[in-house]
Amino acid sequence: MIQVNTHDVKASLSYFLTKVEKEHTKIKIFRHGKPIALLVPLEPLTNPLKQHPKLMGVKIHENPMAPLDEDEWPWDLR
Repeated sequence: MIQVNTHDVKASLSYFLTKVEKEHTKIKIFRHGKPIALLVPLEPLTNPLKQHPKLMGVKIHENPMAPLDEDEWPWDLR
């Protein structure tokens, strides 16, 4: 982890952002000797709609949206 003061960050922000982006370095920013912020790399974004690899082989042979026959309903709902 790199520790720098606010003046250095303001003067060389592009440099520090490159270190975070390329080297996944964390940078702790200090003001008057006290830590005030932490510059960290973001986790890679994932597509929430992408199918999980373990589910790729699952095949559904029936239509789960098809209406149930009368004999398939629970007794208390017939």
